[in-house]
Amino acid sequence: MSKEFEIVREFEVDVPPEKVWEAITTAGAAYLWPMDPPEPRVGGSGPFGSTVTAWDPPHRYTNRSEDVGFPTQSENQIDYTIEPRDEGRRAWVRYVHSGIFTDDWNNQYDGASKHNNFYLHTLCEYLTHFAPRPVVFAQAQGPAASATPRALAAAAHALGLPDDAAAGTKIGAQGPGGGTLDAVLDYRNPYFIGLRTDSALIRFFGRGHWGAPLGISVHDFAPDADARVNETAWQDWLNGVFGQS
Repeated sequence: MSKEFEIVREFEVDVPPEKVWEAITTAGAAYLWPMDPPEPRVGGSGPFGSTVTAWDPPHRYTNRSEDVGFPTQSENQIDYTIEPRDEGRRAWVRYVHSGIFTDDWNNQYDGASKHNNFYLHTLCEYLTHFAPRPVVFAQAQGPAASATPRALAAAAHALGLPDDAAAGTKIGAQGPGGGTLDAVLDYRNPYFIGLRTDSALIRFFGRGHWGAPLGISVHDFAPDADARVNETAWQDWLNGVFGQS
């Protein structure tokens, strides 16, 4: 049965509103995934076939789609309100994700809610540590064996994360090819892991909780970043963790 949903989040970040605006309108690959920038006007085209329904730089941006492109959702809207704090040195952001889920509403809402938390955290990590550096985006998806709730724990073990390592801990993670990544564990819960190195944000998505394989996204800000190299390296790492050649 189709049912509306709404996910509301508010947060502050130590950058001016203009930097938040630039990130959400032009730098999707730096914290989310690559997307075309919106046409800068109400009624203009937005990412993935959406329509811009609010455009007031750097204060309000909304896009809406009634043709989401997959069967579990028929409507999607993303709304940002941005206000200055501390005489414009900081920004307060109100984020609202709404729409209509058409199947397994509780599971879809739970997944969307938790994913939004992680995406917004990654946005803040980008704004705080990397903006406005250009980014190279890569992603990898685990094999079918990783589509279980236990998959993220297996990935954490392969990374060499201590069970008691909490967000904020400096670690030496075991990455592709047996290399060690000097990183900060910037996010950790039973569903997601975030690593921040001096040049990249590496995100692990435990989507097995919602019946999908584990995923990795790499937001690489190094001058010599190569998407294909990153994708191949992390795909091989995933295949090794979950026993697929």
